[in-house]
Amino acid sequence: MRRPLGLTVAVVAVAIGLAVHLAAPDGAASDIAGDALYVSAVWGGLVLLFPRWPSWLTGAVVLAWSMGVELFQLTGLPVRWAGEWPPIVLVLGTVFDPRDLVVYAVTAAVITGTDAVGRQALARRRAGSAAA
Repeated sequence: MRRPLGLTVAVVAVAIGLAVHLAAPDGAASDIAGDALYVSAVWGGLVLLFPRWPSWLTGAVVLAWSMGVELFQLTGLPVRWAGEWPPIVLVLGTVFDPRDLVVYAVTAAVITGTDAVGRQALARRRAGSAAA
């Protein structure tokens, strides 16, 4: 059940993220939306690859990855690499923005909490079905 969910979230987040990247005007709203969609895509990919991981572990890895990529931008390498191969911007971004760290943390917390609550509800429903 989790693999299809992860695949769906990853595909939808990437599709919407590309639409935002290509069509939305540059600004705070499109940047925040892109950051939230990035976290969602990473979460979906991790759930697809590791469906049995607990929610907290998936969320922690998503947050560590997202923040690590943002901090990596401080090296200047992503912007340099983007000059050589522009699509790298979609994975590594270009320049550091501290606001992105906040968006990553909030989005990871919301996704992790939603995942944990959903898994608990599903486990209760399965336990109730097994008892009946």
